[in-house]
Amino acid sequence: MLTADLVNARRQGRELRIVALDARARTRAAELAAIYLDLALSHVGASREDLKEACAAVEAAPRERRLADGLWKLVEDRCEFDAESPIDPQELRRAIFLRASSARRDGTFERGAVLGAIAEEHGLTPAALDQALYADLRGAHTLQRVEPIGAERLVDEYELQQAQAVLLRAVRVTVDVECRSPGAYRALFHKLKFLRLLYTLSARGEGGYRIELDGPFSLFESVTKYGLQLALALPVIRECDAFVLEAEVRWGKQRMPLTFRLDKQPPRPKSDQGAKKDEKKSEKRSEKKSAKKDEGTNPVVDDAPAPHLAEEVARLVEDLRATETPWQVLPSTDILSLPGVGLCVPDLALQHRATGECVYLEVMGFWSRDAVWKRVALVEGGLEQRILFAVSTHLRVSEAALGDELPGALYVYKRVMNARAILDRVDALARRSIA
Repeated sequence: MLTADLVNARRQGRELRIVALDARARTRAAELAAIYLDLALSHVGASREDLKEACAAVEAAPRERRLADGLWKLVEDRCEFDAESPIDPQELRRAIFLRASSARRDGTFERGAVLGAIAEEHGLTPAALDQALYADLRGAHTLQRVEPIGAERLVDEYELQQAQAVLLRAVRVTVDVECRSPGAYRALFHKLKFLRLLYTLSARGEGGYRIELDGPFSLFESVTKYGLQLALALPVIRECDAFVLEAEVRWGKQRMPLTFRLDKQPPRPKSDQGAKKDEKKSEKRSEKKSAKKDEGTNPVVDDAPAPHLAEEVARLVEDLRATETPWQVLPSTDILSLPGVGLCVPDLALQHRATGECVYLEVMGFWSRDAVWKRVALVEGGLEQRILFAVSTHLRVSEAALGDELPGALYVYKRVMNARAILDRVDALARRSIA
């Protein structure tokens, strides 16, 4: 991924703006990308240092130096290097050192003779010995393969990664999103949870949702890892039909507070003829859904992909399904809302096979204490659905924070969630008489 020093950005007052590529600059960027890709492909089998020297020889004007360096960084990221040596270089250097030390004590030291003897013992030519001697150094690593990509696509990736690199410096991020499909919203929210991002969600009066995310520079630890996770969320946000992203960033060596903005305007209204075509397509999809329902299969809700589950949630699902229980475990596709208070996106829905009753589960893990208290306020505010929140002891929250008369409960765990303990709490929630 691009680093902040490779981003071509300018300050305008208190705002940070990425310098967009116009038609001429984009053509030049594609030319540079093609040159670097061709050099990488032609150097398969060569050392990293040889490839680096070849790329450094590519001519680029001073004003396009940052562009060239950024494109080369993306090409280098697609290169797979490996240390090729039939013998461990450290062992080889140790053997030469010991042989040379012994020869010096005897007064018979001669460099060529020492190296020749070691090469003969290991069945190597002098040239192969010289190559193997420092094969573990980074510059000597051999290029094995280059992940294929076209020059135009690499330029697209460059433009995306510039914005991602800015988000690595974010303190807070606010995104207003609009999607035409409910499934697209759920896919977005589940992706944010899959990336273990700290966010709050609220419905907007004019339609869509507002997502407020903590940035990596709001944390005291794991800044780099969290920043990469936040950057990975940007491609998913860009898939929305419309969005406005505003980030408070700390930029430059002085960590100057600036505002960074990205947006995507909603698609233009279609003509009457286009609208009629879409209406006919919608009718055909509805007919197919009805046919499937009549055949006895589950009706298709929408075109949403299967929810992404974080590693700990996926492991919990396996444990729950391996436990004898009347509860069926499914990834949740619902967004629970309490107008005026907030929303939450559960990870799992546990449905009782006999009664059909549903209890939701949201795994909050190592989120923030503030996020947990917002969930508590949501339940206390009148959320109707029964829901269990799994929270790590790291957040220092007591299970007693939610009373027995409410439709929600907390499950506090140390390192790994226990399937049996969760099922016990789900049973208790299902039996609970709600005031």
